[in-house]
Amino acid sequence: MTKIRFLPHQETCPEGAEIEAQPGETIIAAALRNGINIEHACEMSCACTTCHVVLRRGYDSLIPPEEKEEDLLDKAWGLEPTSRLSCQAVVGAEDLLVEIPKYTINLEKEHH
Repeated sequence: MTKIRFLPHQETCPEGAEIEAQPGETIIAAALRNGINIEHACEMSCACTTCHVVLRRGYDSLIPPEEKEEDLLDKAWGLEPTSRLSCQAVVGAEDLLVEIPKYTINLEKEHH
């Protein structure tokens, strides 16, 4: 099992969290299974940026993002070089340290 440690996030996991994930599982699937409700407006279909996370450790252990994910990430709030969409980031054998950004761009939630 791979460990994923989430840094504290005011709404999603105020105390932070450490969970276990199966290699081959996405970050968001592991998070949701463990009660960490990362926003996912497009139901994890790689059609928005609401599940954007920043990998603080372990980024290089993930399969590189495909072009569609990279194009969407360009629109994400707080984009960093180690940003990923958690619905596309498949866990490998290396432990991860994940930060959930403070804000997301969710037009549905904002009633646009």
